[in-house]
Amino acid sequence: MIPDVKYVVITPVRDEEKHVGATVRSVTSQTIPPTEWIIVNDGSSDRTGDILDQYAAQFPWIHAIHRPDRGFRKPGGGVVEAFYEGYNALRCDDWEFIVKLDGDLTFSPDYFQRCLEHFASEPRLGIGGGDIYHDLGGQLKREVTPRFHVRGATKIYRRACWEAIGGLWTVPGWDTIDEVKANMLDWRTYSFEELPLLHHRFTGSANGLLRDHVKHGLVCYISGYHPLFVAASCLYRIVKKPYVIGSAAMSFGFCKCYFTHVPRVNEPRMIHYLRAQQLRRLCGLQTIWK
Repeated sequence: MIPDVKYVVITPVRDEEKHVGATVRSVTSQTIPPTEWIIVNDGSSDRTGDILDQYAAQFPWIHAIHRPDRGFRKPGGGVVEAFYEGYNALRCDDWEFIVKLDGDLTFSPDYFQRCLEHFASEPRLGIGGGDIYHDLGGQLKREVTPRFHVRGATKIYRRACWEAIGGLWTVPGWDTIDEVKANMLDWRTYSFEELPLLHHRFTGSANGLLRDHVKHGLVCYISGYHPLFVAASCLYRIVKKPYVIGSAAMSFGFCKCYFTHVPRVNEPRMIHYLRAQQLRRLCGLQTIWK
């Protein structure tokens, strides 16, 4: 067991009436429950808001916030805007860990306890979380991610790391920028392989897989990726579904940003660090990837 710790959870949701109830039941059954949980209904057009209000009435540490419908999904930036609305509404100010959690996940009752045990045993662990799995016809398949990456659907931040990186950028790619900056500042970030979470909606499914590849190219540009690394990534993806067209979409998203002068993250030191890591990886040297 670990000593009592205070952690808070913020969950932005939009049109999740099919899944959010199961997520709430996963959190409320935790062996170590959060001190406070803010769930931000980001303009849902279904029954999501009503479901949240019902649970908030049952559990005093759950608070529901309802945002008006902006009329469209805003990938990347929208979820961080909703997150910060929840963050600014927190009543607990002496939390030790803050969690960004999606509203379409289910996990075991000891999930957060075991995550916090990781943090207790490793003082320089700044960002962590379980591995994401999908149910494919009754077979669970793990999402493969880089070693340093923790999926944006389930991220736990140690307070000292959170303050060091300055929180989250309100841009697509926020869930890579935070980890790169944390590693640059000598924090460790990684997923806990033995702690699975079942994700009930595929990443990118809300906007379509092709658009998601275009968005990935946009993320690479905004985050400051090295063009050689992006080119290598596009070549690597040619043999992955959707064949060829996925790589073309990613390349289009990246190149379009150059011609339209999309603003980049204003973090020159971080971009230099990231590009150096990417060039080292292309050369087969040790990096944050391994």
